[in-house]
Amino acid sequence: MSDDVPVRKRPSGLGRGLSSLLGEVAQEAPVAGGAGRSGLQMVPVVSIEPHPRQPRRHFDEDSLAELAASIKARGLIQPIVVRPQGDRYQIVAGERRWRAAQRAQLHEVPVIVRAFDELETLEVSIVENIQRQDLNAIEEADAYKRLIDEFGHTQEALAKLVHKSRSHVANLLRLLDLPEQVRTLVAAGDLSMGHARALIPAEDPEALADEVLRRGLSVRETEKLVRAAKPRQAGSARSGGGAANADIEALERQLGDMLGLRVKIAHRSDGGVVALGYSSLDQLDMICQRLSGERI
Repeated sequence: MSDDVPVRKRPSGLGRGLSSLLGEVAQEAPVAGGAGRSGLQMVPVVSIEPHPRQPRRHFDEDSLAELAASIKARGLIQPIVVRPQGDRYQIVAGERRWRAAQRAQLHEVPVIVRAFDELETLEVSIVENIQRQDLNAIEEADAYKRLIDEFGHTQEALAKLVHKSRSHVANLLRLLDLPEQVRTLVAAGDLSMGHARALIPAEDPEALADEVLRRGLSVRETEKLVRAAKPRQAGSARSGGGAANADIEALERQLGDMLGLRVKIAHRSDGGVVALGYSSLDQLDMICQRLSGERI
């Protein structure tokens, strides 16, 4: 194994992220052999195949090309996580790196081999993609639904698995109630999760989604549009000084969607406070990583 393929050991203390699912790999020596061996090893790119049901379905071409150029110049630094599949390997986490390595014309890549079952494979893949912020809201919601429908996970269990709030998981699952046309717009990045959430109670979300795109409306403006389309609820909307409170609430929801945590904003004329609520050390670790700009 060359020195340009390090395996970094996370410091003990705060949340351990993927290491809690993968187990310790930092002290494992590279091993040689076929797909029956476990541990850290170099494997031919052609011996690796993607998982057919991995959560991530959209790969940005520009980002992939940029990663391929980096790999071609410096090699693939972070190993791909795989599981044995006969005499081949199936990707558990790292399909984007595998795709970029192919573009960079690498013949071998470093992999961590783990004998994961289908449930563990899905869990690790979801956590890895979410920690890297690689899944769009619809992909994330679909993955949660699979864990609920196929493996009996509860929303509380999912929230603990991905270090997000239960309300975040619930809000994502509600996106799946939107018409396919709207879900496609979210998956493509044309609509944000905040826009999609605002459209859920609309009587005709497809028509309103088209209007949002045509007019380039913000999330707050989209919420107003949905309320205006439902005359019975118009009387309950706040006016006057309450508009500022509604704007703050919209910001809280938007930040909460981005972080998957409870967000509270206390705004005053001379400033204010933004509070992030967390329920575990793993969530606190995630907040610290996001604020420091660290990519997991």
